[in-house]
Amino acid sequence: MTFYKRYSLTLTILMALNSFSCLGATPEKIVVVTNQKNDVQVMDKKGLIDLFMGKYSAFPNGKQATPIDVELNAELKAQFYEALVGLPLARVNAYWSRLKFSGRVKPPVIEQTINDVCQRLEEDESALAYIYESNVTNKMKVVYRFD
Repeated sequence: MTFYKRYSLTLTILMALNSFSCLGATPEKIVVVTNQKNDVQVMDKKGLIDLFMGKYSAFPNGKQATPIDVELNAELKAQFYEALVGLPLARVNAYWSRLKFSGRVKPPVIEQTINDVCQRLEEDESALAYIYESNVTNKMKVVYRFD
């Protein structure tokens, strides 16, 4: 095999490997959103932790907050909790199992699909949820972006 053929074959293989690795290389960004009519403009990570982990049940302005988990998209849910509290989903679920048993706090409301979450967000001013940035509509307001 000549140098040119080897070079061409190597280059072709490298380009193919690069295109395969790029398919999932940049995961979609997760954002936290609320209803467009909600008074809250922005939230910090600590405030989100307090709401999604059951410490508080109201937005910083004192209005009732309804955090929402998506049930049927385990990948999104796992990515969100890993980014939010640095724990795998199994540990988050164990945390909620202990707290629910005690009866002291309420876990996030569960919606089954992203579409259900989006519909709830568009209808409920108190709703707060994590979704992929591509799912944001003009009836929602982004209050936090994960980097």
